[in-house]
Amino acid sequence: MADSEQTSTPPDVMRDAVISMAVESWRFGRVFDRLLLKLDAGEQNRYKNQFRWFIKKVEEALAQADLRIVNVEGYPFDSGMAATPLNIEEFNAKESLMVDQMLEPIIMGKEGLVKTGTVTLRKVEL
Repeated sequence: MADSEQTSTPPDVMRDAVISMAVESWRFGRVFDRLLLKLDAGEQNRYKNQFRWFIKKVEEALAQADLRIVNVEGYPFDSGMAATPLNIEEFNAKESLMVDQMLEPIIMGKEGLVKTGTVTLRKVEL
């Protein structure tokens, strides 16, 4: 192939790359949140602001690809939810459950679900 020839990347490959980066950003954010708890309040605020800027940029990149992250943490769990619960076997069918933590985000596109999320559940305390 000559140097002047250009190769193009198929749109699906680019979209998958953006989705992968968004998921990894989500995971990194969870680690970063835990790390921030070990810092004093002044440093926490500084780094939180920098991280918010980073997440804003990730969301802007997703929006350019007509994608968005859906966070269902704290919501009642529904078996029709676009998320796979890792610890569902710990509960019986009659218990009221809510999403305790999202391990991987749900990714939605213009036409609907693009990627299923992964969650852990907890029992609703009355």
